[in-house]
Amino acid sequence: MFDLHVHAAPDVWDRRGDDAQIVRWYAEAGFTGCVLKGHYDATAGRAHAVSAGSGLAVYGGQVLNQHAGGINPAAVAAALAMGARVIWMPTADAHTQAAAGLPRLCCQHTELADTTYAIPPVDWSVEAEVGQILRLIAEADAVLATGHLSTAEVAWLLPAARRAGVGRLLMTHPSYTVPAMSPAEAAELAQQGGAYAEVTAYQLLHQPDCDAARLARFVAEVGYPRIVLSSDAGQPENPTPPEALERLIDALAAEGLDRSALLACASDIPERLVVPG
Repeated sequence: MFDLHVHAAPDVWDRRGDDAQIVRWYAEAGFTGCVLKGHYDATAGRAHAVSAGSGLAVYGGQVLNQHAGGINPAAVAAALAMGARVIWMPTADAHTQAAAGLPRLCCQHTELADTTYAIPPVDWSVEAEVGQILRLIAEADAVLATGHLSTAEVAWLLPAARRAGVGRLLMTHPSYTVPAMSPAEAAELAQQGGAYAEVTAYQLLHQPDCDAARLARFVAEVGYPRIVLSSDAGQPENPTPPEALERLIDALAAEGLDRSALLACASDIPERLVVPG
C-alpha cells in the first residue's frame, strides 16, 4: 500500500513517531511508500533524507499556511524546485478552519497574527497569485491538493487548475468537518474536474458524527476509481499509520464495499497520482 497523507515529528504538534520511525512502520507493514505532510513545514527535504536506504518511495510537499506566506507563489516555486510532489492549499490557516474552531498555530502562540487565507470566489484579491501557483504546479507535473478550502472554492479551483494544465488533482478529505462536502458534491467535482476524493482513517477515528457507514456511502457515491484512501495519522492517540489505514479498509469492507477495490484506492491509485511518470 501507499499512504498519501501522514504526519511525523518534528512538528508543531505531538506526533507518534519521527520520519524514520514512520517509514520503518511502513516498511514492516509491506507498504511501498508514503507522502509526509506538515501543516507548518515543507517536507520535501525530509522525505528525500528519510527515503535513502529505506527501500520505500517517500515524498513531501508544501502546505500554504501562514509560515509559507499563505497564497505565495515563491513558496511553491522553492518547494517544487526541491522536489515537492504535493502542494496543499491552506489547511490549518484556511478561513474554514478558523470558522470551525479547529487547531491553528496562532492558538498556541497568541502573539501571532490571527491570519486566515481564502481564494476565489471567497477572496478575489489573490486570483493572480493562485493562477501563478497553478502554472508552477503544472510545469512540475506535481499534485494540487485542495487543503481545507470550502466547497465553493474547490469548485472554482479545479477547473482553473485544469485550464492551467494541472493534471494531478486531489480533494483533501472533502467529507471531513472542513469543507464538509456532501457525497453528491464530491462525486460531481471528481467527475467534472478530473480529481480524486480522499477518505482518511482520521475521519473514522475522530470526526464527529462520522462512522464507517457514512464513509462507505461516500465512497460508493463517488466511485472507487476516483477515491484515495489514506491514514492522515501520526497523532499519539492513534494507531500507527499503517495500522490506521488498514483499520479504515477493514471498516469499509465490513460495510459491504469491495476489499480488492479498496486496496487499489490505498495503493495503486494514490501511488500513480504522486509518483513522477
